[in-house]
Amino acid sequence: MMGKEGSMENLSLEDDDKFTSISKSYSNYRSAMTCLSDSHHPLSPSIIDDSLDPLLASSIQPSVIDDHDIVVEQFQNPTIISPPLNLEYLNISVSDPHKEIQASPSIVPGTNTYVTYLITTQTNLPDYGGSDFTVRRRFKDIVTLSDRLSEGYRGYFIPPRPDKSIVESQVMQKQEFVEQRRLALEKYLHKLAGHPLIKKSDELRVFLQVHGKLPLPTTTDVASRVLDGAVKLPKQLFGESGNVIGPQDVVHPAKGGRDLLRLFKELKQSVANDWGASKSSVDEEDKVFLENKERLHNLELQLSNASKQAESLVKAQQDMGDTIGELGLTFIKLTKFENERATVNTQRERAADMKNVATAAVKASRLYRELNSQTVKHLDILHEHLSLMLGIHHAFSDRSSALLTVQTLISELSSLNSRAEKLETATSKIFGGDKSRVRKLEELKDSIRVTEDAKSCAIREYERIKENNRSEIDRINRERHVDFVNMLKGFVTNQVAYTERIGQEWSKVAEETSRYSRES
Repeated sequence: MMGKEGSMENLSLEDDDKFTSISKSYSNYRSAMTCLSDSHHPLSPSIIDDSLDPLLASSIQPSVIDDHDIVVEQFQNPTIISPPLNLEYLNISVSDPHKEIQASPSIVPGTNTYVTYLITTQTNLPDYGGSDFTVRRRFKDIVTLSDRLSEGYRGYFIPPRPDKSIVESQVMQKQEFVEQRRLALEKYLHKLAGHPLIKKSDELRVFLQVHGKLPLPTTTDVASRVLDGAVKLPKQLFGESGNVIGPQDVVHPAKGGRDLLRLFKELKQSVANDWGASKSSVDEEDKVFLENKERLHNLELQLSNASKQAESLVKAQQDMGDTIGELGLTFIKLTKFENERATVNTQRERAADMKNVATAAVKASRLYRELNSQTVKHLDILHEHLSLMLGIHHAFSDRSSALLTVQTLISELSSLNSRAEKLETATSKIFGGDKSRVRKLEELKDSIRVTEDAKSCAIREYERIKENNRSEIDRINRERHVDFVNMLKGFVTNQVAYTERIGQEWSKVAEETSRYSRES
């Protein structure tokens, strides 16, 4: 490659006196559906210099852009725009990855290493009680934050967090992996900050402000929940502990493991629903929701296809830039060959013309790479909305889980009432009553009262999640409209502007070589 650069320098190509090797930054392309949890998606740009954008670069002449610069501000990166003073903002950046050493808690001597990141926050939200904060967090804290948000905001479309790499311990030493994770964490926090409810939540505020280890309440400690549920199960089965679902439990999903007996009951109810063994008095009958759910499912398919086509376009533009760049380098060698062996003026003139072609090819190659960077930035909106589908699925799963809890409690109440009626009938036939049966009947009535309260709480929780789903569907439809309009405007305007600049370069060559057509 040094030879190529030397050849380019010998040509003294006006302001383009040096030409670096053609970038291969978009060589790995994968299906959008297989990359939902991968932060290094082909349409996920690394750090893009906005000065390369013909809409944003101040050095570009107005005659190149014509009237397209009237929409410049709409397509700049929102993370670098200073918001108006009268608007609320929450800006979060992730920087300065630092390796930490932690002593191993096991009996085997050794140490564990992990990376912490500096989280910097600037905001004017009154909930935060200040404007500037910095804390250090590790990826484990991100997982805790995500779990707490999932439990505290059921039914909301919460952006999914980046996945933890299964080979993290093997690649943690690599700077590239750390940088990719930093970008993924920053993008995730940006999404949380963009959610109208999550950005003001106590969970996010504590994450961004409180120093030290992030507090983890037992409600989000999965391991302790499962352990407690396993300890409680034998007592429930043998009647040593309450085996009814309490009102305080129904606001949490059964799959969390707090109550394994409840998990089994809901699994039984789910099987009964699937096989039609019983008809529940409560079913999903919201036609508007079912239509929206189907519409979002179809949208996911369309976004997946559009994302794949966007990847193909990025790859094609990259290949075009690479090919034209290689053509320019080839003409450089040909020019040098002609100059070294030129014996007549016509040979030297031909070499000068090839120099002009090489100059245009090199400039066009650079412009294609700049255009590709801007294409990635604009079309990344497709991948962003596609990745949000995972959060939408989780919100709909919350709704299904809450409905299943209501159905289970209704079935449980029916069973308890039936048992109470039978026991009451049997007791009434015995003169003077049976003390043991009377005691059991009182226990059943207590269970019925508790289950009635739990059913009321479960219905309220279900209705709350339904309302959350409805408001989130409205919000995401509005945001998608705005995002897609800006995406299309930015994409089309950049295509026009760069095509004009590339055309100008080739027009110069056509003008300089026009004498060949006149001679012919």
